[in-house]
Amino acid sequence: MADREPPGYDDWFDDPEPPTVESGRGNRPSYDIPGETEEDVWVLPEDEARQARRARQGGNIVLGGRSLTTTQVAILAIAGLAIIVALIAAFGGFSSDRASTVPTNTTPTTLSTNTTTTPTTPTITAPTQQLKEGDTGAQVKLLQKELKSLGFLSGVADGTFGPGTKSAVEQFQSSRGLTPDGQVGKDTLTALRQALRG
Repeated sequence: MADREPPGYDDWFDDPEPPTVESGRGNRPSYDIPGETEEDVWVLPEDEARQARRARQGGNIVLGGRSLTTTQVAILAIAGLAIIVALIAAFGGFSSDRASTVPTNTTPTTLSTNTTTTPTTPTITAPTQQLKEGDTGAQVKLLQKELKSLGFLSGVADGTFGPGTKSAVEQFQSSRGLTPDGQVGKDTLTALRQALRG
């Protein structure tokens, strides 16, 4: 072959020539001449021994039209077992929390509702007698509470008709169109009662 090729020719990628009967080693026939009972198949003797060993071992399992070896079946079984364990773990099968198995007793709480309405402003009664600066007592205290509720007086209702109370009475009288004299007369008492009602 080397004598027919030009110089520098590389036969690395050429197909090898199959051995002939003359080039066979020992008593082994060449691979290109099939025997009387053989087919024309390129199988190495090592491959034949491996196939024969598999055939002797048996254990091939047919699953879904495919022949699986015992190793493949074992791998599939382990994968299936891993999936089952993962599903059990996902649904809390391995949880040590026992709270879900213990029933909890809950007592419903009913809140009572109060249907009575409370007045938003305290009930204040108007004084029943006429008052002037310097008076003291319960009637003056009623007057001061009324003037506070109407927004004309600030401070504490102390029962003494002083200059602060007189000023508050004058402001109330002006707001109602009365003469601002600072004394609680008949007309001022009537206006106070009307202001408390309205």
